[in-house]
Amino acid sequence: MQEPKDTNDIALSSLQGFVFERILLEEPEKCRLTVLGTFPASFVEHSEESTEKSTDALPAIVRLERTAIPINISQRIFPGQLGAFLSQVQCMERTDIYMWLAGWLSPSSIEQQPQGDVKVNIVCPATEVHIRKYSEQSCVLVHETPDIYRRIVEPYISGLPAERTRWRVFRGHVAVTEILDGHKEQSKLLFSSSDFIILPDMKWDLHTVGSLYLIAIVRDNSIRSIRDLRVRHIALLKSIQREAIAVASEKWGVLQGGLRMYMHYQPSYYHFHVHIVNANYEAGLGSRVGQAHLLDDVIALLELDEADASDRPGIFERITLTYAMKAAQT
Repeated sequence: MQEPKDTNDIALSSLQGFVFERILLEEPEKCRLTVLGTFPASFVEHSEESTEKSTDALPAIVRLERTAIPINISQRIFPGQLGAFLSQVQCMERTDIYMWLAGWLSPSSIEQQPQGDVKVNIVCPATEVHIRKYSEQSCVLVHETPDIYRRIVEPYISGLPAERTRWRVFRGHVAVTEILDGHKEQSKLLFSSSDFIILPDMKWDLHTVGSLYLIAIVRDNSIRSIRDLRVRHIALLKSIQREAIAVASEKWGVLQGGLRMYMHYQPSYYHFHVHIVNANYEAGLGSRVGQAHLLDDVIALLELDEADASDRPGIFERITLTYAMKAAQT
């Protein structure tokens, strides 16, 4: 493989080097396709900490999704065809293992769709955790009582290594603390205060309002999940709600009723954050009952505690939470 001349050449040559293995997940009605394959080891840059450079092929996940207009994405991709599927690609974002590209299906669509016909999301090298995450698998419901949380779940969370609070979903291996401390991603911030920040999620292409996806991250690292929320946090949650509406309205014309705000339980990492998406955006399992808890509902439950004015434990210390877990996680 010759050395590419620019970013576009790097992306295109990389896609042409992709070897298809199998489909992990397909949602043709939403024009989404997730496939597993391999890239040459030259696809990624080895960090200075690497002691040796592998010459083997690297496992990779490639996820295609439409942007502003419906695209009839083929439900099958064969070896060597992924690069030909896109007539041109442009690298938009890249971290150590996460990358996304804007892609056009024909040269004539470049002017009509400057943001790309499709968004190409790449994880390389992909670990077994990534592959399980994007593979289709059955789920089971878990009923987490307060007692189970105290005896099993909370000790598990407290015993997690510090790297589990690294924000892998948005920016590869950039740690949450690096963003909150002002060392990383400051150009991405849409709002910042002494209590929380708001910035785009990497899942979003920054253009397609229908798939708008922002994240609010609180600065208080003692709040790990909704289990840690108390009456004293009502003002914080309402402030996140208010500022998210202001940002989405000012920048993209999305008004209050056009946003869905929710938290995951269990979350992917234990530093409290709120997902802020277009109300019409289908964000997969993460936005469905069994994992997503609406911010409005959480605030309402805390306000019941506030009105009660008793000395008993908070609502999220007393409640049994039911959530779905993929079979591979149980």
